[in-house]
Amino acid sequence: MRREFLSGNRAIAEAAILSGLKFYAGYPITPASDLMEYLAEKLPSYGGIVVQFEDEIASINAAIGASWAGVKAMTATSGPGFSLMAEGVSLAVATETPVVVVDIMRAGPSTGIPTKATQSDVYQARWLAHGDYTIPVFAPWSVQDCYDMTIKSFNVAEKFRTPVVLLSDANIAHMWETLYVREPGEVEIIERKKPSVPPEEYRPYQPGLDLVPPMAVFGEGYKVIVESLVHDELGYYRQDSVTYREMIARLNEKIRRGVGYIYEQEEYWVEDSDAVVVAYGSTARMVYPVVKALREKGARVGFLRLKTLWPLDEERLWRALSRAGKVIVVENNTGRVYLDVARIAGSARTFFSPVLTVDPPKFSEVMEAVAKWL
Repeated sequence: MRREFLSGNRAIAEAAILSGLKFYAGYPITPASDLMEYLAEKLPSYGGIVVQFEDEIASINAAIGASWAGVKAMTATSGPGFSLMAEGVSLAVATETPVVVVDIMRAGPSTGIPTKATQSDVYQARWLAHGDYTIPVFAPWSVQDCYDMTIKSFNVAEKFRTPVVLLSDANIAHMWETLYVREPGEVEIIERKKPSVPPEEYRPYQPGLDLVPPMAVFGEGYKVIVESLVHDELGYYRQDSVTYREMIARLNEKIRRGVGYIYEQEEYWVEDSDAVVVAYGSTARMVYPVVKALREKGARVGFLRLKTLWPLDEERLWRALSRAGKVIVVENNTGRVYLDVARIAGSARTFFSPVLTVDPPKFSEVMEAVAKWL
């Protein structure tokens, strides 16, 4: 590994290149534009292509098409552009297309404040599109995390044949920090599973034991059907309840079964704590020193950082929070993750402390939000 000094967006770009990115589709939007600009400079040297499309609708669909052409694909945007990608994300779910979507959150609703950050896209990342599905969502809190979680995003997309959302924000995107950049061979890079049967025996949506079908792409000699309608294992449209039930159950179950691989959390001083503070993303950067300061004053407080927002490993999260008399959720929105944490930990001992700010949360703001429940 070598040390570099990069911004969060550049770290995402470097990690995407290491992961094997060969096609990037995007449209300029603050605060994600410099990610595309950096890739436009760097990716061609690694045999990749960067295309600026007319809008985010074209971008997500082009990325899906590139994935079916056999390459790893990614797009990036912010809240308003992410909204435009809804139908494309739903298409990627139905067709089981590996693709990474980076959402650099900014203040909303609507145009909001383009240069300021919040955590208001959390539900958008989880339930952006219509239909019944589960999409993995990762939330980095540092430049190093942007790098590591981008690699994780590509691996999950390829392993489970699913769209994956990397949920950064404007604060992390444009901060510069030292990080460790891995060389090829220093980190696991997962490639999609390919069919092992001859073309005449291939069924495009017949799953293996992991519930993930091998993926043949255009030009490999296999019959490839990319069907957005409800389809059977051959890929043909069916409108009966049995086919629908089997398809939807498998699409969700393959992610649920993989939660042990997908889900990550970090725990600090949780074992001996009377209260545990839960946070994620850029807000967690200030929660950590606040909890540390409280412990130095004698308070038995722990900190749990969610690296994966969806799906949650409910059993693992419950074990980490089960010994605490109080669970305090701090996030820069009106309570997105709080609702699930309260359901898992128990609403009677779970408290919500929003820190609504378009600037990086201050130490005093987070301290006040946490201390009022102690």
